Amino acid sequence: MSTVEPDASSFAPLTHSATLRRLLYEALAELGLNPGRVYLGVNQHRRPGLPPVDGRLRHDDAPQFWLAADSLVGDPDIGLHLGEVMKPRLLDVVGYLLLASRDLDEALASFLRFQHILSGGFVAQLRTEGAQARLVIDLNYLGFSSLRQQMECLALLFTKLLGFITDGEFRLEGVQFRHSRPARVSEHQRLFGLLPEFGCEHDALLFPASLLKRPSRTANPELHQLLWRHAEAQLEALAGNDLLNRLRYLLGVRLGQADCSLEACAAELGFGAGGLQRALAEQGSTLRGVRESVQQQRAVELLREGKAMREVARACGFSELSPFYRAFRRWYGMPPEAYRARLNAV
Repeated sequence: MSTVEPDASSFAPLTHSATLRRLLYEALAELGLNPGRVYLGVNQHRRPGLPPVDGRLRHDDAPQFWLAADSLVGDPDIGLHLGEVMKPRLLDVVGYLLLASRDLDEALASFLRFQHILSGGFVAQLRTEGAQARLVIDLNYLGFSSLRQQMECLALLFTKLLGFITDGEFRLEGVQFRHSRPARVSEHQRLFGLLPEFGCEHDALLFPASLLKRPSRTANPELHQLLWRHAEAQLEALAGNDLLNRLRYLLGVRLGQADCSLEACAAELGFGAGGLQRALAEQGSTLRGVRESVQQQRAVELLREGKAMREVARACGFSELSPFYRAFRRWYGMPPEAYRARLNAV
């Protein structure tokens, strides 16, 4: 039984590309805001215990900006207004893949395949339900629920991007957000042309499924193949986006909040249950092993913070204290109270 704390290096931050950063910087400037001053202000408003934003706005730094942005600039709809002025410019291989695709269906398949080049926290999916298509654009961060300002900005940006690659023919039939309904929704109505649904299971854009087969005027099969190979190489080079790290990240987001079964995790990662099991086995791992490593890290963090034992157990995915205590003894060879005492003595 191990008494060694989990190796933090195995939980490397997921990537956050320069594309989304650059579009955000440009939008801040377009609204008359100085990005450097804004990030300085974010550090003054950041949640206790979080590291300061370092200007590069890595993926795991982003929540600090989006949590503080509205109060910092005095605009409760800052996410919408940033999305309103953002221009869907092609700045990376993913953008050019969309443009070179034969139709919207292939464009979205390209985005889904390489979504982690844009951000390792994306859990995007495309679902067709009868005559309606639903593009899920969930973006997750460890320890944070859906960030209202960020998702409202991204929903507008994606709507513009889909309009751009369909020569203006894309149209929304609905918008869904995970966050709760804000007090004022007039700007949502103005910018989306409809009233979004709030408190939903996913952040999503709904549109006619018939648009998926709309031929693209900019289709270029040879270029698409070339870009696809380049994107594959780029994705392979992202050490933070390998399967095990993506699974750890997903479990960290869902643990204690949502289903962490093999079937649920496989669906979020774009696998069948058997496919995820085989992929993990090829790397000498199992879902149970990865889940336990995430539970161990979380338990140690919360014990160090002095959280109540029942709160620690729930956050680690245990509905009762007794199975948590059994698991903790198996991990560390001592009860959690003794482990906390050892941490406090160091």
